[in-house]
Amino acid sequence: MAMIELNDLLQAIGVDYRGRSFAVSGLNTLGDASATEVSFLQNKSYVAQLKTTKAGAVFVTSDMAEHVPASSAAIVVDEPYLSLALSSKLFAPALIDTAASDAVVGEGSYIAEGAHLAKGAIIGKNCTVMPGAYVGRGAVIGDNTILHSNVSVYHDCKVGSDCIIHASAVIGSDGFGFATTKTGTHVKIYQNGNVVIDDDVEIGSATTIDRAAFGSTHIKEGVRIDNLVHVGHNCVIGEYSVLVAQSGIAGSTTFGRNVVLGAQGGTVGHISIAPFTTLAARSGVTKSITESGKTFAGFPLMEHKLWLKLQGKLARLLKS
Repeated sequence: MAMIELNDLLQAIGVDYRGRSFAVSGLNTLGDASATEVSFLQNKSYVAQLKTTKAGAVFVTSDMAEHVPASSAAIVVDEPYLSLALSSKLFAPALIDTAASDAVVGEGSYIAEGAHLAKGAIIGKNCTVMPGAYVGRGAVIGDNTILHSNVSVYHDCKVGSDCIIHASAVIGSDGFGFATTKTGTHVKIYQNGNVVIDDDVEIGSATTIDRAAFGSTHIKEGVRIDNLVHVGHNCVIGEYSVLVAQSGIAGSTTFGRNVVLGAQGGTVGHISIAPFTTLAARSGVTKSITESGKTFAGFPLMEHKLWLKLQGKLARLLKS
C-alpha cells in the first residue's frame, strides 16, 4: 500500500498546513476512516459522525473545525469535497502492473481464444471465460463461474463462485463522482475501491456495477440482476434481491435481503431499503424504507394498494 506524508499530500493539492504530519494510507468516509486515513465533511448533517471519527485528518470548513476530535487534524479549506477530489488522484492504483506474476488459472477452467487475463488476475477451478472477456490486474474469479463474451471485470474486483455474468456486463467501472468548482469545472474523484460479488450471483447482459470511491460496492449472495441495470458506487445489494431490467440505483444505497426492484425503477443515493420490500415497475424511491415486507409503486412512491386506488380514481375522472 502506497503511503504519502500528510504534509506532502497537502502541498500537492495546494493547501497551506503547518500542523502535525503522519503517513497517510488513503481516503475514507467519516464513519469508516482509520487513524492513517483522511476524511472530509461537506454536508453539515453529518456533523455527529465528524465528532466521533477516527480519521487521522479531516477536510473541513472553518465553521466546522471546532467539531473535529482532538485525535484528528483539522484541515481547514473552503471546499472540502474539492480537496477530497484532488487528493484522490494521489491514491489511484495502477491499472497495469507489469511486474506482477502471470495470471493464475485453476484446474479445469477454459479460457477461450480472444479472452484477456491481465497479470496478477486469478481464475478459480472449472471456470469458463468466453472470447472478448477481460479480467484485470488483481481481480479474482471464484470456482465454477462463467464470464460470457465481452464481460469486463476491472482491476482488484472480486467475483465469487458459481456466478454467471452475461455478455458485455461491466464490473468495476468508475463510480460517477466529481467535485464542481466555483467556476463550474468538474474535478474527478478517483474511485479507489472495488466491487465484491458473493457466490451464486447472476448478472444480465450490458449491466454495469460501479466500483466504490473507497471500500467496496457489494453484491451479496444469491442476487439476480437483469439486463441493462446500473448499480452505483458504494451500494450494498442484500442477499437474494432481484433487480429487473433498466432499473438504476444511485450511489451509497443499501438494500436489505430479498428486495425486488421492478423494471425502470430507481432510487436516489444514500438511502436504505428494508428487507423483503417490493418496488413495482417505474417506482421512484426518494427516501429510506424502514418497515419490511411492504409493496410500493409510483412516483411519488406510495403503498401499492393506495397507488391502485389512485389510478382507479384518475381513470374514472377522465371518463366523467
